[in-house]
Amino acid sequence: MEKVRTRLTFKIAVTTLTATAYTVLTIVLGSFSYSWIQVRISEALTPLPLLLGLPAVIGLTLGCVLANIFSPIGLPDIVLGPVMTLLAAFLSWKFSFKRKIIACVYPVLINAFGVSSYVSLFYGTPYPVTVVAIAVGEFIAAVIIGYPMLTAIERMTKAREHSQ
Repeated sequence: MEKVRTRLTFKIAVTTLTATAYTVLTIVLGSFSYSWIQVRISEALTPLPLLLGLPAVIGLTLGCVLANIFSPIGLPDIVLGPVMTLLAAFLSWKFSFKRKIIACVYPVLINAFGVSSYVSLFYGTPYPVTVVAIAVGEFIAAVIIGYPMLTAIERMTKAREHSQ
């Protein structure tokens, strides 16, 4: 029973911490997070489901909902942004084939093509230009920052498991 309670507590903690980190990073970095040219640093967290599973998927999605409440785009970003995050996080969790780079690429592709579909309309920018701009920002966040972060977390997890 104690082991089940500990496992549940861990899952709740992962969900809460992921949602909080995503929300705070997005809001605090404001203009970097909400535009057709953006580097949403919180997107570095989107590959986490590869290591942390469903709790990270839920945390990322919830964090995106909360962060997008502050988006100038409004309701489309509050609804569609989390759907894109949910899809990218789910793919990173279930279809990365245990490859970190694949987990990092899903958020780039999903956001570049999905988020651009409504962001380009809101800002009046051509869709292909918005796709490239969001892809570059997402690449910086999810691959350049996210990949090393994922590697560090993986090492810490293995070291912790090895010491027990």
